[in-house]
Amino acid sequence: MISMIKRILDVSDKYKGRIYGAMVLSFFKGMLMKAPAIATFMIVSAFIDGELTKKAGVYAAIALVLSVAVQAVFQNIADRLQSAAGYMIFSDMRMKLGEHLRHLPMGFFTEGNIGRISSVLSTDMVFIEENCMMVLADVMSYLFSQIIMILFMFFFEWRIGLASLAVTVCMIILGRGMVKKDLSHSKERQDAFETQTKAVLDFTEGIGIIKTYNLLGEKSKELTDSFENNCKVNLGFEEAHAPWSRGVNMIYGAGTVLLLIVSTCLYYKGAMPLNYYIGMLLFLFDLFVPIKAFYSEAARLTVMSACLDRIEALFSEKQLDDNGTQTLTDSDAPEIEYKNVTFAYDQKDVLKDVSFKADKGTMTALVGPSGGGKSTIASLLTRFWDVKSGEILLRGTDIRKIPLATLMDNISMVFQRVYLFQDTVYNNIALGRPDATREEIIEAAKKARCYDFIMELPDGFDTVIGEGGASLSGGQAQRLSIARCILKDSPIVILDEATASVDADNESYIQQAISELCKGKTLLVIAHRLNTIAHADNIIVIKDGQIAESGNHDSLMKTEGIYHSMITKRAVSTGWKN
Repeated sequence: MISMIKRILDVSDKYKGRIYGAMVLSFFKGMLMKAPAIATFMIVSAFIDGELTKKAGVYAAIALVLSVAVQAVFQNIADRLQSAAGYMIFSDMRMKLGEHLRHLPMGFFTEGNIGRISSVLSTDMVFIEENCMMVLADVMSYLFSQIIMILFMFFFEWRIGLASLAVTVCMIILGRGMVKKDLSHSKERQDAFETQTKAVLDFTEGIGIIKTYNLLGEKSKELTDSFENNCKVNLGFEEAHAPWSRGVNMIYGAGTVLLLIVSTCLYYKGAMPLNYYIGMLLFLFDLFVPIKAFYSEAARLTVMSACLDRIEALFSEKQLDDNGTQTLTDSDAPEIEYKNVTFAYDQKDVLKDVSFKADKGTMTALVGPSGGGKSTIASLLTRFWDVKSGEILLRGTDIRKIPLATLMDNISMVFQRVYLFQDTVYNNIALGRPDATREEIIEAAKKARCYDFIMELPDGFDTVIGEGGASLSGGQAQRLSIARCILKDSPIVILDEATASVDADNESYIQQAISELCKGKTLLVIAHRLNTIAHADNIIVIKDGQIAESGNHDSLMKTEGIYHSMITKRAVSTGWKN
């Protein structure tokens, strides 16, 4: 239990002082809670000794009122210190996590970790800040109070002190077993929450496909199963905790009875005066309350420990190195060069010894069967992942030696799947260059052929669009994403054929927008429609992670290899002629 509290203090950083302050105040509040019993003992002792006066009674009453008032003040300040500290700690931690996630390789996000991230943010951090921070100071206060109570019992009567110490040790032994048991179930509990979160995300993100294929029953069952499993795990946690909790309560009750018997025997044997006996009766039922309350928080703190494990595991995910210090300058070297690049997912090579060059202002097209590695080649240029071996050069400089911010300033990307934020049209375009003027943003919209439809929206550029661009058509969203790239004006553009999945009406607009975007740029195009890359300076055929063929359209057609076969099949199926 102490180690768990130490863990949260270790992550408290600059707010640690607030928690320590709350602990001190909670301790004194706990001591003041004994004021009624102490005042009663003093009054009874004075009465038995024949020394009770009206003045003493008034003083006792004033002391009780003051103790209650001071307790309220201490409690209020302690709550403000520790609860506010909790929200501040995890506010900072969320910002740190966001910064950490920003530097993780894209592979982390494509390996089913979205549910994990969501669970840490919405379950683990929330549980600690709402359920644990408010009790930290009280938990430490319980511990200190129990120590003082035992010491007081030794002062009161050494045999009672020994008996109370023995009972406390028994409760600690059982409590440690309870903590150990709870810890073993806490991880399972939080993992179940993560599984449930992932199931909910998968269901909501795929609801369109699920409805289309009439799979609501099947997919709903998967979601229901995750809810039922979560319920089962949580009930299992409580069932495992309950016997230990009952055991602590039973020792508490048995210990109280034991102290009552010992006190009564000592009184009847004349070893304890009447006023001390009455005093013992007053303290008896509060004697083991601190240690009982201490272990009553075991379940909460063990779950907190599991939450911290998951948070720390997320923070321990290895970031892409961003130690580059070299600047990019104009040179005679190729704008882009891949040199013997090999890359692997989970130890399995998906690219093998890929090498090619792209000079400034040229167009390089990547074609080939699906799953061959075309998108991976483009993603490596942006350092969504790092190469396993070999190197990628930008104007002669290894991209790993260039600061990530500088690298990304030099590259724009237009993919089939467009994501727009739930914000104004203006801010979605401004994402390309936040310091751009309104005139520049409007000009970018015009070049991207989206100005006209923007002005038809209810509030024009100030219209708030749905998350992911849900309130726009696919073609409109694509043109907004191109406007971003036009505004960014990077020298290198990666195109994952933006017109591959849009209707014919939007296709012409998008082609015009892309033409504006690509003027004077170095292009790396992932081609799905072969007729769009016939005039590329270099066409690279990727198959099974390797370069199978490369050259311009005419030279590749003469070799009658894979590219020739693809063009021939395309011509037969569509009637297209090169």
